[in-house]
Amino acid sequence: MKSSEIIFEVIESPEGGYEARALSASIFTEAETLPELEVSVRDAVRCHFDEGDAPAVIRLHLVRDLVISA
Repeated sequence: MKSSEIIFEVIESPEGGYEARALSASIFTEAETLPELEVSVRDAVRCHFDEGDAPAVIRLHLVRDLVISA
């Protein structure tokens, strides 16, 4: 069954750059910049799904942890 959307959680990597993990599929990728990550995520989605089964929309959910002193 084709899903209309796939969502990736995106975090800043401790080593630098960004990591993206799909919430509903076993897809993980990383890149140095957000534009590079967009390309990498598209490629990973194309590789994961059979032709015609890939979702129409890829959503990147950027997660940022802010640490503040108490």
